[in-house]
Amino acid sequence: MRGRLRRGDLAAFGCFIAAAIYVTGQLWIHPTEQLHATNGTDQSFFQWMLAHAAYAVTHGVNPMHDAMMNVPDGVNLMANTSVLAIAVPLIPVTLLFGPAVSYLVMLTLAFALTGCAWYWLLSRHVVTSPLAAFLGAALCGFGPGMMAQGNGHPNLVAQFLIPVILWAALRLRHGRAVRNGIVLGLLVVWQAFINEEVLFLSTIGLGLFVVAYAVQDRAGARAALRPMAAGLGVAALVAGALLAYPLWYQFFGWQSYRGLPQGVEHYGADLASFPAFARMSLLGDPVEAGRLAPNPSEENTFFGWPLLVGVVVAVAWLWREHRVRALAFVGLVLSLCALGPKVTSHALNTGIPGPWMFIARLPLFDTVVPVRIGLFVLPVVGILTAVAVQRLIEATADRPNVRRVAYVALVLVLVPLLPAPLPAVNAPVPRFIAHGEYERYVTGGRSMVTLPPPHAGDATVMRWSASRNLDFPVAAGYFLGPGGDFGTSLFGPPKRASDHLFTKVMRTGTPYPVTDADRSRARDDLRFWRAGAIVMVPKADPTLTEAMLRTATDLYGPPKWTGELWVWDAQVVLETPFTAS
Repeated sequence: MRGRLRRGDLAAFGCFIAAAIYVTGQLWIHPTEQLHATNGTDQSFFQWMLAHAAYAVTHGVNPMHDAMMNVPDGVNLMANTSVLAIAVPLIPVTLLFGPAVSYLVMLTLAFALTGCAWYWLLSRHVVTSPLAAFLGAALCGFGPGMMAQGNGHPNLVAQFLIPVILWAALRLRHGRAVRNGIVLGLLVVWQAFINEEVLFLSTIGLGLFVVAYAVQDRAGARAALRPMAAGLGVAALVAGALLAYPLWYQFFGWQSYRGLPQGVEHYGADLASFPAFARMSLLGDPVEAGRLAPNPSEENTFFGWPLLVGVVVAVAWLWREHRVRALAFVGLVLSLCALGPKVTSHALNTGIPGPWMFIARLPLFDTVVPVRIGLFVLPVVGILTAVAVQRLIEATADRPNVRRVAYVALVLVLVPLLPAPLPAVNAPVPRFIAHGEYERYVTGGRSMVTLPPPHAGDATVMRWSASRNLDFPVAAGYFLGPGGDFGTSLFGPPKRASDHLFTKVMRTGTPYPVTDADRSRARDDLRFWRAGAIVMVPKADPTLTEAMLRTATDLYGPPKWTGELWVWDAQVVLETPFTAS
């Protein structure tokens, strides 16, 4: 019966689909105009990736490289999160309805399928109670960390293959190495083209679990060693053969890089965040959460004190079970690593080194943002919750009053973590873009330059280009590429003179005293970018808008106001002489 679809299964799947629509609902109100209120930059990035997948297929170009962004160097998409395994199946949606709708389909399905996949694994291979499986899967799919990642990181929400990979890996112990190894290898390849970080950290978690379990059951470990080794060997051959060229291109191809941008490697989880509530939880406080997390999308360790107390009680109660002890070990190790190289508490650096300090520079580990390790504590908590609820149901089978009390306690633990809808803001694409008015400026493959050029905090022009199916190239961009100190990566390309100039204006809020030397360097940048149009939208701060506009006018000459933005014809700028001082 456990392999058949039951009424409870259908109810669980229906709840997860409804929950996915609920949490993404505000974005669906006007899907082509809505942006995440806390992270529109990453949303613009993924809309670009979805548009590029469609562009690559319809134009027959390399899907692992992009020449329409960061003119003239392009971008190594394998070294970024191109989500090809999702973007390619969504090409019909992208072509018919645009990348903005495609993005929302991806995000909504990521939530729904992840919840359903965890329910399948828990209900078929961990517990027998549909309620226990549902509650555990709900935490895995819609827990605080997942809701935080829902703000612009659908690649990290899309964990629907992870439960299947765990199942495929653990069943290798039953033999049939070739068949089971091939299945596992193909799943690994699929996940690698969704997100490698999720695959890497899930593999670490699974490895820790296997080791912890094997130490407790040495006889079983010896019996499973040979069939698992054979199956893993087959899986490695399959995955290695299919990923060999993509991985080579990622690490050694054009625009490849090593390591994270400087500073990001210090993004660790605050010790005080574990008992705190995330902003997307029912009892969440945005101010407190903002103080304890690097940004709203990385609130990965906000479990809330009731759930932490519940997990500790459950582990103590079920300590005799091998799997509970192994899960507790995994959760503890991952939590410690999530703290990063230096432990912080209440936003203060304690000076205490975290375990991550000693492994952060190892190959592959140097590409992991430490705070994201906390996201993978959530499945551990979800599985422990499912096991505890199962044991609770069994222990109170003939004690209805005790069961009622236990259910009340369970409600008090989980209700504070109920997710809120992802907040959205309205940001329509300007008519200059939407109506194709830009076309006369960017003929012949000329690029569009925005002021300031796109960077880690603003990818607006990438969203515009995506909305027009990459009809025009973009100067600079928001991506990871080479150029950082000590061989590390940068967000975007190395800054040019124009970048530095407008960065100063953005930082100070005052006009920059432009010289003829600045004008000369700015024109060199326009030639480098093969610029056709320079555009600037009004900023939220009128004073900053005035400072940017005065500086740009001194640099390029008077612009044209379209009603929504200012535009300069780059070719006119390049052909207009200026008087040397």
